[in-house]
Amino acid sequence: MLEVKEDTLESLLRKAIQGLQSSESRIVSYTKKIKNINPLEFFDAGSEFHMERSFWKSTIDEFTLVGIGNAYTVGVGHLPINELEEAWQSIIHNAVIYNPYEEPGIGLAAIGGMDFDPLKQKTSLWNKFKQNALRIPRFMLANKGKNFYLTITIMVKTDDDPKEITEHLLKQETFLLAKRNIPSENITILHQKEVEPNKWKDTVKKTTEYITAGHVEKVVLARELQLEFQEDVQLTKVLQQLMDKQPTSYIFAYEVKDNCFIGATPERLVKVEHNELLSTCLAGTAPRGQNEEDDEKLGYELLHDDKNLQEHDFVVQMIKDSVEEYCEDLQIPEHPVLYKLRNLQHLYTPVKGKFKDGYSIFHVIEKLHPTPALGGEPRPEALTYIREHEQLDRGWYGAPFGWIDNNQNGEFAVAIRSGLIKNNKASLFAGCGVVKDSDPEAEYEETRIKFMPMLTVLGG
Repeated sequence: MLEVKEDTLESLLRKAIQGLQSSESRIVSYTKKIKNINPLEFFDAGSEFHMERSFWKSTIDEFTLVGIGNAYTVGVGHLPINELEEAWQSIIHNAVIYNPYEEPGIGLAAIGGMDFDPLKQKTSLWNKFKQNALRIPRFMLANKGKNFYLTITIMVKTDDDPKEITEHLLKQETFLLAKRNIPSENITILHQKEVEPNKWKDTVKKTTEYITAGHVEKVVLARELQLEFQEDVQLTKVLQQLMDKQPTSYIFAYEVKDNCFIGATPERLVKVEHNELLSTCLAGTAPRGQNEEDDEKLGYELLHDDKNLQEHDFVVQMIKDSVEEYCEDLQIPEHPVLYKLRNLQHLYTPVKGKFKDGYSIFHVIEKLHPTPALGGEPRPEALTYIREHEQLDRGWYGAPFGWIDNNQNGEFAVAIRSGLIKNNKASLFAGCGVVKDSDPEAEYEETRIKFMPMLTVLGG
């Protein structure tokens, strides 16, 4: 990685191209501070260029990333996570970077995700998505607090013309930063279909018998809700609605051609800033109440419910066992607290620590995914059971989704409360943890509630 002090994009490109040998290529990344802009307007402008878009928002941290286009994607093949890290390190090692700002997430960064289970046979539902993908956008807008930054990234070759490239990029930049109206059309559902709900309930019942027989302790089963709309879904409108209705969640979107994986998840997997780690145990679910008294009652019951406490403790112990290999000074509260969302409330326990030398966010992702909240316990046996019995191809649902920068800062969430949108159709996903005392009807109702965050913003 070559960090330079060139003050213009053209001079940076010229320097990078002059340093190339024949047939070589390298990433060039240029970051500057810009005036305030609505990130959703920037996202919407990308559709005019027919460029694939990426989106990440953490309301808690007042941090938003919006990617337009694709300078380079790391890991488009079937790379395991450790090879994904090697590919990422190789790209940034050879990159030429201008970035006078030392804030995490500002500058050269990538957004992406991965399959829940790479061993699961892929269906047509997810055929546009690769096993792993970290996309470095051509244009990345970063909004941190009251500050806005634009990073332009491009792969250059020896025969590229710096002046010509600069003129083209600056024309695109001008268009993307222009003020525009966000789509306001309402979304209308024409058809709504649950995929074999009775068969799913039967699977829950058989799973409780399998658990009672001592094969596993817990299995998470997910199901699909299919929607068809009157017109193609306006993604910017969906993001706006998610931001309005799920203010304590991570909002994310990732386009691949005419597909978009989109959602609002409350569950952080891991966050790393300046070598400090934060992970989140979020398992155990109850609805919100109709009034304050009802809400407190439901919260109290959740905090004292054996099934939910057991499910939560699975996650806490697994995360503790996973990260203590890589971290020191671990801090884990003894008891969970409530984490309240608009439609749901969860049991919540944070895990904090400091990385030991030689470890990164990729090590933690590989060790943590999938947590017992999304897979089960023991993990290998639960995953095998899910692979053989679950009707759903989860694709990127329930898997890590997030961002990483060239200084190894990053954050990944667990991509739940999500859906895959294809023009005027969508598949929504929801799951629940099955233990030996689980009731199929109660688990079905839990998944129905978990569909609500996405269903609400899609006209349901």
